[in-house]
Amino acid sequence: MNDITEVFDSYLAQYDSVDIAEAEFKKNIHEDPELRAAYKSWCDEVGSSEKKGFLDYCDEYFESQKDVWNTLNDYDE
Repeated sequence: MNDITEVFDSYLAQYDSVDIAEAEFKKNIHEDPELRAAYKSWCDEVGSSEKKGFLDYCDEYFESQKDVWNTLNDYDE
């Protein structure tokens, strides 16, 4: 299985809404035992709950994207 964060990224890229991406991801972890195991392992590793792990990742992902834009804006000034 690919790194689970790559899977998260693919859901975020595929859907225009975090809510829809999360719903699709949660549906798929119930249908794919390998994906569920990778997700559970990742949640344990980062100290996140399985209920909120995907959203926690999204928060960090979008915060890092905002930091990139802020850095680029600082560079322009």
